[in-house]
Amino acid sequence: MKTNALHSKPHYPILDGLRGVAAIMVVAFHIFEAHATSHLDQIINHGYLAVDFFFLLSGFVISYAYDDRWEKMSIGDFFKRRLVRLQPMVIMGMIIGAICFYFQDSILWPTIHEVPIWKMILVMIIGFTLIPVPPSLDIRGWTEMHPLNGPGWSLFYEYIGNILYALFVRKFSKTALSILVFLSGCALIHLAVTSKTGDVIGGWAIDSTQIHIGLSRLMFPFFGGILLHRLVKIITIKNAFFWSSLLIVFVLAMPRIGGGENLWQNGLYDSLSIIILFPLIVYLGASGEIKGKNAARICKFLGDISYPIYITHYAFIYIYTGWVADTKIKISEAYPYSILTLVTSIIVAYACLKLYDEPTRLWLKNKILK
Repeated sequence: MKTNALHSKPHYPILDGLRGVAAIMVVAFHIFEAHATSHLDQIINHGYLAVDFFFLLSGFVISYAYDDRWEKMSIGDFFKRRLVRLQPMVIMGMIIGAICFYFQDSILWPTIHEVPIWKMILVMIIGFTLIPVPPSLDIRGWTEMHPLNGPGWSLFYEYIGNILYALFVRKFSKTALSILVFLSGCALIHLAVTSKTGDVIGGWAIDSTQIHIGLSRLMFPFFGGILLHRLVKIITIKNAFFWSSLLIVFVLAMPRIGGGENLWQNGLYDSLSIIILFPLIVYLGASGEIKGKNAARICKFLGDISYPIYITHYAFIYIYTGWVADTKIKISEAYPYSILTLVTSIIVAYACLKLYDEPTRLWLKNKILK
């Protein structure tokens, strides 16, 4: 008889810490994005690649957590566990997005004040399910599948990756999985070097172009992470958290490559970062050990807030971006407010974690998984 009573495996503490480092880099990337004239001159230029890093890290952790459990776990059990882990903060992200929505009225989104409350609430409720809203419910005007909380698009694809894993890919041999990852890598490189913008940015809208980008960004890193876990032998590497953190910050902060004349060069950087550097960083993180209570506390804190900060911060970014557009303020003058936005994002994420996410997940585990 199959059962839900599966004991949690020990975490990789350094991987938890790296997830937090990348999440904070995402917030900083979006703050600087408000001041950039284009992706060519943006500070923390490649922060968007954190999404691809999250996909690869997720694949690695999914393989570690579930590959050897399928004799004791049904597909339904797996989906329940993933829903309990991810869905509470999806709902909270939409609620925070709804609370902040009318404060985002600006020249960027000049019709926000015209959106009736019932329509905004309808978008929020649909957002709870992560089902993309139709164009008729695009209450912002950016064609986002989740207008109240833009980053919800990546959770939409995260669920697609989980579904494909549970239904099919978990049964793949290493050879079959290697072929899938190789073909996905080729598709990713083609997308990146032929992109009109010279990068892999996109995936947040429901049209053929954006779906192509979203699936291409999901397939290699997510299933590449699973393959990485199944193939590599973990060793012990000293100072792994320092080196892996330094590498992820370096990759995400790298200035634009190739300029506006050679867009393909930046696309090549994007694809090779995802295909080569991100697996290396995850391998380093998985191979390290945390020594000392302070280092353990830092990694735990970063890991704890990583998902909450990612899924809630964009409501404040909308407000900040609209304010920058209205005032035309420079980053050198706006830095107190940009720091405030970053700190607010962290505080709100931590509050959501402790006051809502952890208690909710514990209650759901007792009700659904016990």
